[in-house]
Amino acid sequence: MSDLIVIGFDSQDEATAALTECKKLEKEYLLDLEDAVVVVRTADGKLHLQQSVNLEKVGASYGLFSGGFWGALVGLLCLNPLAGFVAGSIVGAGAGAIAGKMSDYGIDDNFIKSLGATIPANTSALFVLVRKSQPDKVLADLRTFKGHARVLQTSLSPENENKLRAALGQMAAPAPAA
Repeated sequence: MSDLIVIGFDSQDEATAALTECKKLEKEYLLDLEDAVVVVRTADGKLHLQQSVNLEKVGASYGLFSGGFWGALVGLLCLNPLAGFVAGSIVGAGAGAIAGKMSDYGIDDNFIKSLGATIPANTSALFVLVRKSQPDKVLADLRTFKGHARVLQTSLSPENENKLRAALGQMAAPAPAA
């Protein structure tokens, strides 16, 4: 089961730097990200989402290849496979791009926008959906953001959440009211 972690940062650039660090950890097999999104709130209050997986490009690529294949196959039946390939590729790429634009992968975009609306202007947040990790090594690496980051929300256990807060130089989460 994946864990959602949302960390807020004091500047607009730090969430992107943290995502770069997470991708570095992923290459070292210390972290396995399912999805990651950087949210930046500009001085005028507008939210900008930077998805780590561009579904529009993925859909267009898949549509291009599958449309080209099926177009060539249909064109072969009509004795003009080149025209079928070209037409199928164009239609497939367009349909794939539209399907990618309309689909949602990983973290729900509505959740990202609603939580992103709560961060102050000129700040950023990093939303990560983690499949698995090596917590001690990841926390040691995230200490570089100590004092500049705060945990906004997690689905971690209270013990692991407190370890993350300590690594970021934040007080432990308040105990739930009985």
